[in-house]
Amino acid sequence: MRTSDLIDCLVGDPFPRTMKLTSRFWPALGLGVFAAVVLFVVGVGPRSDFAMAIHTLRFDLKFVETLALASAAVLLCIRLMRPDARIGTPGLCLAAPFLLLGMAGVTELFLVPSAIWKAKMIGVNSLKCMTLIPLLSVPPLIAVIYAIREGATRHPALSGALAGASAAGIAATLYASNCTDDSPLFVGIWYPSATLIVVSLGAVAGRWFLRW
Repeated sequence: MRTSDLIDCLVGDPFPRTMKLTSRFWPALGLGVFAAVVLFVVGVGPRSDFAMAIHTLRFDLKFVETLALASAAVLLCIRLMRPDARIGTPGLCLAAPFLLLGMAGVTELFLVPSAIWKAKMIGVNSLKCMTLIPLLSVPPLIAVIYAIREGATRHPALSGALAGASAAGIAATLYASNCTDDSPLFVGIWYPSATLIVVSLGAVAGRWFLRW
């Protein structure tokens, strides 16, 4: 069967095929998230003052940003599993967590003295952040790549990159509960940097494993 014939076949039967794909995607993602949670709990766990930290806006904001990234990327991964799909307008959702990060960072600059801006940006956990987020991303990245293979994406590298963004968002959510650097200046520099590593790995994996 030619590639064009396969595409026509998949596009011509959208509802059953889409339902079948998503029914496989969510269990795979759930398994990847579970594995990442186990690694996190066994390896590092939440910070000692977690119960107090959840009552602070800076701490809570980290989860809003990381979950927004994970949610948008996961939905786009599912969308691109079909060969007739394009990112289109829904792709703008990916900008939301970064816009929120930018707004929070600018607000922080107004709230804290300029003398401590640098200290807030560097923090004390930059190396830990750049290490743990990519490591915790491995299980969900493998799971999402596996799930996407059940589809017929025409954009393997892009789908892989989105799988990396999904995994990084999940890993960053876990890591955020351990990280004691809550300043948006820190989060706005190091979390995206760690995410970029995973997105790059995902794009490479996509080119290799999601090609037809």
